[in-house]
Amino acid sequence: MKTDVGAAVKEASQKWQSAFNAGDAEGCANCYEANAIMEAKPFGTYQGRAEILEFWKMLIREGFAEIEYINPKIVAAGETSAVLSSEWKMNKASGTITKELWVMQPDGTALLREDYFSAAS
Repeated sequence: MKTDVGAAVKEASQKWQSAFNAGDAEGCANCYEANAIMEAKPFGTYQGRAEILEFWKMLIREGFAEIEYINPKIVAAGETSAVLSSEWKMNKASGTITKELWVMQPDGTALLREDYFSAAS
């Protein structure tokens, strides 16, 4: 049975947003593959789940919350992956997600392999 990549990505993205809005940095980090890369302009580039976890902990600790994706688009990138792009806003910032590369895992869920976004206050 072929897994619906788009549906899996939409579900995984909602899971990430819910974790962030609940102040759950570990839940956010667990949405990434172990060796994922995240480029968060202007903050920096983070390699691997541990560094990504520290970034989300810092952001949540500083009071950032209430993320909302605005008009997200999901485009297939092969049979087992898709790219999400979107505008976003939260209580203290807004910005653009240029590329979230979500990749299907053996258990049928999707995890982030690459995450490129920018923020403006």
